[in-house]
Amino acid sequence: MYNKMLYQVSQNRLEEIILYKAGFWIRLGASILDNLIISIPVAIIVFMFTGHYDADDLNARILSTLYSIILPVYWYGRTIGKRICGIRIQTYDTHEPPKITTMLMRVLVAGIVYALTLGIGVIVSSK
Repeated sequence: MYNKMLYQVSQNRLEEIILYKAGFWIRLGASILDNLIISIPVAIIVFMFTGHYDADDLNARILSTLYSIILPVYWYGRTIGKRICGIRIQTYDTHEPPKITTMLMRVLVAGIVYALTLGIGVIVSSK
């Protein structure tokens, strides 16, 4: 599945590019990379502030959620894992990088939906 878009390269020149939707497996790979890469710094930060670390610690969950919400806004739709995999988050209609409200909806609301559907929502949303 792809979308054709016209981008203005210069004042007088338009260039047509094809944007492909990232599939389930590449997004899963980016998510796994994000979790592996971010877990070490989060563990160190939480340990420095609390003196112990537990993966279910509220501080660790807050830092991980902030990473998922804030980084794509400032890195034009990319997290570290998405950058490695060569994909990015973009708005559906304008193909622009996400804003903070988009990321809040994506991370918080989608997380609730995925939890309520016991993970089936993740598979359905990948199509």
